[in-house]
Amino acid sequence: MIKALLFDLGQTLVDSADGFRSAEKQAQKRIFSDFGFAQWEDFISEYRRLRTTFHDRSDFSRRAIWKALYEHYGQEPDMRLLEEWEDDYWETVKAQTTLFPETERVLEGLASEYRVALVTNTQGQNTSGKHRLSQFPELERFFKVIIVAGESGVPPKPDPVPFLLCLRRLGIHHSEAVYVGDDWRIDICGARNVGIQPIWIQHQSFHRSWPAVVTSVPIITSLDPLLILESILT
Repeated sequence: MIKALLFDLGQTLVDSADGFRSAEKQAQKRIFSDFGFAQWEDFISEYRRLRTTFHDRSDFSRRAIWKALYEHYGQEPDMRLLEEWEDDYWETVKAQTTLFPETERVLEGLASEYRVALVTNTQGQNTSGKHRLSQFPELERFFKVIIVAGESGVPPKPDPVPFLLCLRRLGIHHSEAVYVGDDWRIDICGARNVGIQPIWIQHQSFHRSWPAVVTSVPIITSLDPLLILESILT
């Protein structure tokens, strides 16, 4: 019997797609201009390669990515400047992050039947308490447990620790939980590896190239089907 629904935040409950696009373009232009010598095509290719490398190990620190980019080009970065740019980056993301239209309504409906929790990764900032969740205090009332993985000694997803910590704090077995997330590796595989039933949300509100995988994991394109959870799981 399902007793709890666990959620990711970004691109699951909130839409940050436009924010990330704007923040990435701003950062790329700043760094490219600071170099003053690189070819744009080579630069952007290396930028994306490094970003993928860091993301694949669940390291979302923009400063770390940018530092590696400077080092690739034999440059010594001004770390104070990178810190300023990183703050600007996350402020841009935050300013352009919005709730999906159905989020609050669906969470309210679910909270009357299930325990609702959040397991989300930190954004790699140098101080805690700046996660996008703080922008949406109206959501916090729904969550019995909030785990920001990557902070306070908790490793980031897909490590099993944040999932198991959430289960322990809820006082439930893994077979009694469902996890809803958008990222195949971090969310879906992470939850499945600890025995939690995942549901993969590929929200219809934004365009994305989803991994081409063959899977029996239920796929939804909005949060609304969660209100009839049993029909999804069967």
